[in-house]
Amino acid sequence: MKTNIKFTTPEEAVKVIKSGDHVHLSSVASAPQCLINAMCERGRRGELRDVHVHHLHTEGPAPYSEAEFEGIFQLDSFFVGANVRKTTQAGYADYIPIFLSETQKLYRCGAVPCNVAMIQVCPPDKHGYVSLGTSVDATLAAVECADHVIAVINKHVPRAFGQAMIPMSKIDTFVEDDTPLIEAKFTEPNEIETAIGKHCAALIEDGATLQMGIGAIPNAVLAQLGGHKNLGIHTEMFADGVLPLVEKGVVNGEAKKTDPGKIVSTFLMGSKTVYDFIDDNPGVLMMDVGYTNDPYIISQNDRMTAINSALQVDITGQVSADSLGTKFWSGVGGQIDFVYGASLSKGGKAIIAMPSITNKGVSKITPVLLPGAGVVTTRNHIHWFVTENGAVDLYGKTLQERARLIISVAHPSAQEELDRAAFERFGSHHHYVKGYMGKK
Repeated sequence: MKTNIKFTTPEEAVKVIKSGDHVHLSSVASAPQCLINAMCERGRRGELRDVHVHHLHTEGPAPYSEAEFEGIFQLDSFFVGANVRKTTQAGYADYIPIFLSETQKLYRCGAVPCNVAMIQVCPPDKHGYVSLGTSVDATLAAVECADHVIAVINKHVPRAFGQAMIPMSKIDTFVEDDTPLIEAKFTEPNEIETAIGKHCAALIEDGATLQMGIGAIPNAVLAQLGGHKNLGIHTEMFADGVLPLVEKGVVNGEAKKTDPGKIVSTFLMGSKTVYDFIDDNPGVLMMDVGYTNDPYIISQNDRMTAINSALQVDITGQVSADSLGTKFWSGVGGQIDFVYGASLSKGGKAIIAMPSITNKGVSKITPVLLPGAGVVTTRNHIHWFVTENGAVDLYGKTLQERARLIISVAHPSAQEELDRAAFERFGSHHHYVKGYMGKK
């Protein structure tokens, strides 16, 4: 098939955007920066008003969310990443609370319109297909639903398989830009993160299928799994930490019920090494977020083990993961999709793992959540809770038993205050006190 493409400039391509439009940007490493910059230039020239921008987490600058574009661009994100946190907290940008699994549904059911999708893809193959590479998530749904699709063809976008592959006929306008994809760098786990990693690794059985979120703790867990066997990956995202386990044969997917032998993900965030790993790799399926994060699909894998983190947990097991009080810090993300999916899995484990205190020495385990904090994982959903001080199973436990267990893995500096709060909450005649107060 001939793939002679008529390219246009980013400036010409974004002329399709009209005032009042809803624009989707592909996520994480795939945010199309050349189109973003061209769109913002139109905004500066006064050519646009009230354009709504939507995306999940993106890496790199997000100028459309800044104060200078008030009334011109309105970011209504599906997840609050670090690059838009301050502008969202200041009210210049906003957030749509939504399970990651349902971000695609917002477009497909029409709850959120999509006039223009701005995406990045790899160069076409001989059959006229391009790949969405590192970002399928809700971007595939945006491509399906948009009135107009602008694609940046970039030789650095990996040719990923699964639902990442789309025919060129789905694209209306092509732009060429070979800027390397933005890489996310992760630091080596510190002492606390390593301790959490060891406690989580001890809960992971051979033959388990894993999901992990973003950041230092997932990498710390993966670093402890070198001695495991026949692990699988069904996740919303993965990064560099998975690769040594694939090379060692620890991650082979042989025990998976869904997509056996394949690593399944919906977006990636890592170094160029990870992007190169998925390029032309039939062992990795980059899938629609409606598939990767469907709790019922997740639950079909036996021993599904989901490891997610939190900002704050109270002594009854309520997990705040999206906000600190009324200030939004991230988003619901896929936490509840995977907590619920893992809970329904035969032999599955849902794990919430976090350091017991912040870098400033403030306890992340609290008597009650901060006023206005969002409960992402409810006390009914929580199973395993892990800090650097140990792992406790809260499933089937009473409120008072939970308080005792949660306080047992709190930081020693916070335990006395938490004990006092539990005493006040449950009263002197309750078994919380008989079983725990005064025992140190």
